[in-house]
Amino acid sequence: MIKRGGIAFRMGASVLTGSALVFLVIFTVGYLNSRETILHNVEENAHNLARRIAHRIELELAPVEKVPDNLDVVLETFAMDESKIIGVLRGTLHINQNVFGSAIAFEPYAFDPARLYYSPYLSRKGTGFQITHLGGKGYHYFYQDWYQIPRETGKSSWSEPYYDEGGGDILMATYSLPFYREKEGKPYFTGVITADISLEWLEKIVSEIRVLQSGYGFLISRNGSFITHPEKGWVLNETIFSIAEARNDAELRAIGRRMLAGESGFFPFTGDIQKRSGLVYITPIGFSKWSLGIFFPEKELMADLDAFRKTAISLGISGLLVLILMVWLVSRTITRPLRSLSAVARDMATGNLEVTVPALKSGDEVAVLAESFTFMKNSLKEHIRDLLASTIAKEHIESELSIATDIQMSLLPKIFPPFLDIPDFDLHALLKPAREVGGDLYDFCRIDDERVCFFLGDVSGKGVPAALFMAVTMTMLKATAAKGLNPDQILREVNDQLSRDNTTGMFVTLFCGIVNIRTRELLYANGGHNPPVLLGRGGEAVFLEGTDGVLLGAMEDMDYAMKRVTLAEGEGLFLYSDGVTEAMDEEDRLYSDERLLGVLKDMGELSSAKVVAGVVESVLAFAGKAPQADDITVMMVRF
Repeated sequence: MIKRGGIAFRMGASVLTGSALVFLVIFTVGYLNSRETILHNVEENAHNLARRIAHRIELELAPVEKVPDNLDVVLETFAMDESKIIGVLRGTLHINQNVFGSAIAFEPYAFDPARLYYSPYLSRKGTGFQITHLGGKGYHYFYQDWYQIPRETGKSSWSEPYYDEGGGDILMATYSLPFYREKEGKPYFTGVITADISLEWLEKIVSEIRVLQSGYGFLISRNGSFITHPEKGWVLNETIFSIAEARNDAELRAIGRRMLAGESGFFPFTGDIQKRSGLVYITPIGFSKWSLGIFFPEKELMADLDAFRKTAISLGISGLLVLILMVWLVSRTITRPLRSLSAVARDMATGNLEVTVPALKSGDEVAVLAESFTFMKNSLKEHIRDLLASTIAKEHIESELSIATDIQMSLLPKIFPPFLDIPDFDLHALLKPAREVGGDLYDFCRIDDERVCFFLGDVSGKGVPAALFMAVTMTMLKATAAKGLNPDQILREVNDQLSRDNTTGMFVTLFCGIVNIRTRELLYANGGHNPPVLLGRGGEAVFLEGTDGVLLGAMEDMDYAMKRVTLAEGEGLFLYSDGVTEAMDEEDRLYSDERLLGVLKDMGELSSAKVVAGVVESVLAFAGKAPQADDITVMMVRF
């Protein structure tokens, strides 16, 4: 699957590839089927042609083989002198036009005890006949194959093709038949009767074979010698095996063995004169054990198929080009509206929602996509309107929160030192809210000339509700502290007021202390808040002993314990909210009580302002880039 490039390119490439594969498969199957059909038809035609030629040769050879048989009957039946023998031969040639010559070769001294040779041979010459007596010092006919083989085997046979120099002086083949006479009731070999055929006659028959444009036939003997062949130099001079040996051609040698074995069939052939590739059909010729071969040049055999292949390839390429053009046109038609939609998308991405989306009436997927673009444009416009309204509302809320922050911060005392008339008493505090408004609180006030009340608390929750609960709590604390009550009484009364009709479920943890400036005695009560740290003169830092009070606002009629401690000169009390000890760094580790004690010990006898600033700076440094999760509120009281 093509995954790169435009839609037009991918469609074109995919269709072209698929079409090419389909065409290739169809063409290959068609080509192979056509080739198989052609070969089958050629084999069938070759079989018919070869059998027709072979039958014709057999029809010509059969009468030749009858000649010696008939002469044998005559010789066994009648006693003949030389003139009668010549007459019988003359009559035989006159009757059998296919026979070139015939001889009756007697065993030495068999015809005439005084004559070693007696073999009259009558052959054709011009329009007449000539008589030749075979045998002599230069030609001992009883040593020739045509004589020896039937004599030894006692059977008739065809000789290998040969050039007869002693009789006919032509290329010929001889059919030989042994004949016998009786002596003392037993047959004894008397001689051989022959009938010769001219190879020119056979060559004429085979050369009449017409196969395609340059195909041809050839005939080989039982020993593989070429009897007829278009290459005249091979006739009687070469065998199919000598050609195979010269060419080192095992396949041609195998074809030769098949022909000598009398097999029939269609086989690949490499024995062509011009070494062209092709096929040969072979078939035997009757009792002669000769074999006929018909050669089919492959190039000519497959000429029609090659023409079909070229035509099919040309048509296929033309078809693919037309298909490419059509796919390109269709792709352009499809992608043109897509390009228009792409331009619209770029305009919309820059904020131009007034761009016109092209209206498509094609009803296809691209038209649906255009409708989706229109829907998206309208939705974006509506969303932007809503977002603008939300932004305005958010800015309004932020403005109100800013005002609320200012109001909440204004509730907290910010002038330090707060009591200029009490130089030995040092008090400093700081609140760093986590949001615009928070729930932590601190405050202090003078109850009379000797006592100062201070408290620090943490309202549950965050945001505006916590800020409102914090403001209510501070108001109640200051009003209750003004009554001159002890810290436990203050917490009890404020708890009752907060718990009464508290349907919000909010509460506040609170530490309240009252210190006598003259005696340095500190009375304190704790309503579920973090225990303050008592700082000694030598830098000691320990948590103040707790009073086990519960948080305020959850339940009415709760009692709170009060404890007292006298601070020596230089000693102080550090108050804080859980935003200090529960601050977390970027790896979610807590600031912890132990770290707070360590920081306070290092600050020794610093002023309250420096202790407050040092602790807040330490917490912020510990948190790093981690967001502030809770309000940070600290207060230091020191003599």
